[in-house]
Amino acid sequence: MTIRAAVFDIGGVLEVTPPTGWVEKWEARLHLNPGELDERLMDVWRTGSLGTISQEEVEKRIGKIMGMDQGQVAALMADLWEEYLGELNVELAAYFASLRPRYQTAILSNSFAGARGKEQERYHFAELCDLLIYSHEEGIAKPERRIFELTCERLGVQPAEVVFLDDVEANIAAAREFGMQAILFRETQEAIGAIQACLQASSPAVTYAVRSPSSGEENALEGEDCGSIDSSSRAGS
Repeated sequence: MTIRAAVFDIGGVLEVTPPTGWVEKWEARLHLNPGELDERLMDVWRTGSLGTISQEEVEKRIGKIMGMDQGQVAALMADLWEEYLGELNVELAAYFASLRPRYQTAILSNSFAGARGKEQERYHFAELCDLLIYSHEEGIAKPERRIFELTCERLGVQPAEVVFLDDVEANIAAAREFGMQAILFRETQEAIGAIQACLQASSPAVTYAVRSPSSGEENALEGEDCGSIDSSSRAGS
């Protein structure tokens, strides 16, 4: 089946998000044991990622649970967002944008309350693609099957008509089970090469000016799902 849509993850894919050490910094500042901050705020992180509480409520709950004043909470959240947003993967974002209008493009992100506004302000993702799906706005998250169904419904495509890029193995496995063509992100040029293989396998006339992978990259691509797809195959922070 011909590929009609490309769906990319954000964190760790379109955004490069190395750890900044903000959690450890705040644990030291608040005299907490290692891991205690996340343990205390586990419910806040969960409900914030599913959108059952607002960004404002997230901050109120953090202040109450941690005994922090408004200024401390604002400083903690600034550190959180700095790591969350990271830096744009400029090369991959440019490639993703180049797929339009030949293909429909969408972003599918396991997100957190406030992420759409923060990412739009910094990276203008709404102008980069045709569709944005955030877990905190839908109340469901990868690897749940429903979020992949929702993505296909809104794009108006079948699962096998989608190539999906994500850096989490569980999401890739779920997307493949659903029927999408799924590629595990490890490195930018490798990912671009694997996506190109999918697009060209489904439509030989499609060509892009993308650097050919080195011999090492070619070997790495052999393990990708699209390296041996047929027209009816399938596989999603």
